[in-house]
Amino acid sequence: MGDAELTVLVVDDDFRVANMHAGIVNALPGFTVSATVNTLAAARKADPVDLALVDVYLPDGSGVDFVRELRCDSFILSAATEAETIRAAVAAGALSYLVKPFIPADLAARLAGYARYRKILSGSNLTAQDVDAALDALRPKVATQQPSVTATSPTRQLVLQALRAADGPMSSAEVSSAIGVSRATAQRYLATLAAAGEVKTRLRYGTTGRPEQEFVAAPPEATRRGQRPPAGV
Repeated sequence: MGDAELTVLVVDDDFRVANMHAGIVNALPGFTVSATVNTLAAARKADPVDLALVDVYLPDGSGVDFVRELRCDSFILSAATEAETIRAAVAAGALSYLVKPFIPADLAARLAGYARYRKILSGSNLTAQDVDAALDALRPKVATQQPSVTATSPTRQLVLQALRAADGPMSSAEVSSAIGVSRATAQRYLATLAAAGEVKTRLRYGTTGRPEQEFVAAPPEATRRGQRPPAGV
């Protein structure tokens, strides 16, 4: 691999999410984003890269099918948690499957692990220990830290209030509009609240396109007991 930077293609139907993922990649030493695209058609026209970060639900097809076509390494970054989809992604060749929403540190850790994997496999006459170390690098042990969203944060309270006052589940875009913050900020707080068990997540299926993640406030009694509610319905 040498000292050359690892090139990355980001494929996500939401250009804001694609740009957010690209920002995480570009912030890591040794990585550079070659392109961000929002469709399969554009992804297939992109220049060759070392690694592709691919969503499952794209407007003109499945990201899993694209991964199967690739001659480079790939990660799946998706809200899809169906067992069949995950098995298909692994069978297609994805080295990692990261479930949205996630904090930037999660993706950064997977990328750093991928760099170690590439470095180990750049050698020749590898030992069994080298092979184990390379594969272990793809599953880094990430500390269970959350973004700096404290229990007394005004924005955190606004997010919870918006969810509790809503007539039904809300998407991150609806939360951001309701309380006047960016969608990225809303996603960050929602991810932290979901990890703490104060918010439940599920998928909203429309008539076209990929399902959208939506959020509802957990019942107050579950939060008081410190119980984490089921991750969906």
